[in-house]
Amino acid sequence: MPIDAILFDLDGTLLDSAPDLVGALNHVRSTEGLPPLEVEQYRCFVSYGAIGLLKAGMPVADEKVFEHWRLAFLAFYSENCFKLSRLFDGIPELLEFLSDSNIPWGVVTNKIESLTLPIMARAQLDRLTSCIVCGDTLSKSKPDPAPVLLACELIDVQPENTLFVGDDIRDLEAGRAAGTQTAAVHYGYGSYADGDSLVAESFQTNHPSDLIRLLSHA
Repeated sequence: MPIDAILFDLDGTLLDSAPDLVGALNHVRSTEGLPPLEVEQYRCFVSYGAIGLLKAGMPVADEKVFEHWRLAFLAFYSENCFKLSRLFDGIPELLEFLSDSNIPWGVVTNKIESLTLPIMARAQLDRLTSCIVCGDTLSKSKPDPAPVLLACELIDVQPENTLFVGDDIRDLEAGRAAGTQTAAVHYGYGSYADGDSLVAESFQTNHPSDLIRLLSHA
């Protein structure tokens, strides 16, 4: 199948946001007198957002305390969401290739709009992308296919002619359910189960340049 458009996950696929997200976790830890954690050790939890990071990096707590931590995390992160974050190496070259090749691309993320849009603007991606579908754009988010299908509709491309690129199994599940082709990112935050058929049937992406090679031969 030809590839007429690409959809990307954001965190762990386009953007290395782990330093700022773990920074927000460390801010919450500091309010409890706990020492900071190393970014590299908690990078694997970034795909699970604030709740996943807090569960991994904070002591066990009741719902009321945990909700207090969650709100503190989001408040701090919203003000510090693009301090140390950066595009992964190779992403600027990939996006330049897409532009030169007249291949539209979009973002489908589970991050909420109030966080996604400022990050896209600060990363100077908002004027380059053809669509941005966030975790609260619809009532459903990945792994449900609805956000992917909406992105295809916004770009005006058929799902079967779209490549969905992501670093988490939920990305591959959403893309496959929507009928897109899929690319499994191995340089991001996600971890895939050994022998997972969705991963095996996806294009293996160890560096963004792999996608340039794929599209050059498509």
